[in-house]
Amino acid sequence: MGVIRTAKDLEGMRRSGRIAARVRDAVLSACVPGVALRDLEQLADELIRREGAESAFKGYQGYPAVICLSLNDEVVHGIPDGRRIQPGDVVSLDVGVRYEGWVGDCAWTVLVGVADPEVRRLAAAGEEALRAGIAAAREGRFVSDISHAIQTVVERHGFSVVRQFVGHGIGRRMHEEPQVPNFVASDAPRIRLKAGMALAIEPMVNLGTHEVRVEPDGWTVRTADGKPSVHFEHTLVVGEGEAEVLTI
Repeated sequence: MGVIRTAKDLEGMRRSGRIAARVRDAVLSACVPGVALRDLEQLADELIRREGAESAFKGYQGYPAVICLSLNDEVVHGIPDGRRIQPGDVVSLDVGVRYEGWVGDCAWTVLVGVADPEVRRLAAAGEEALRAGIAAAREGRFVSDISHAIQTVVERHGFSVVRQFVGHGIGRRMHEEPQVPNFVASDAPRIRLKAGMALAIEPMVNLGTHEVRVEPDGWTVRTADGKPSVHFEHTLVVGEGEAEVLTI
């Protein structure tokens, strides 16, 4: 399970990954107190168009926006609106672009004037978990090794991994096989990693319970206990040694 990408495929995926990363970094830099989420959406739209790409999110299964912006207890799929970022906000940005038919997908969380040491530890654990997942993505290992690496880091720090939403294969379509859970599922198929497999690894880490709920808008996912969540994601290609991260 999972497509092995050719050298030509990877050229296209590298381009889409770099575009997604540039958009991500520019929007994250604009996440300051007082800015409206809707203005960040407009910025992302302009940047993506300037790159000659298109949003991989807008219209996907009916999603209404170009990017996802999730605040505080929102885990993923937050829809940019008129809310303004306030000091103390946890802001998670998810960017997906399509360029010449290839999708690049990445996400990052920034803390805007957050002083709470537990929330800062949460964000650090999310980054560490992503790095651990990437390090485990090597030929000959299994998808479950990625899952185990992420879950181990998160739970060692005393936090929880979201189970209802997972990472995934990626390429011409945003979501391809295999699924890449951030936890070890007892009934998960044992899928061996092969060089050339493209994956989007994305730990979603909660301060409290791993349980989440979906808002009436059908998209916004919140933690069940109202505590903060963070989200980190890279698109990568499995290699014989270290994986190649495309969204940098």
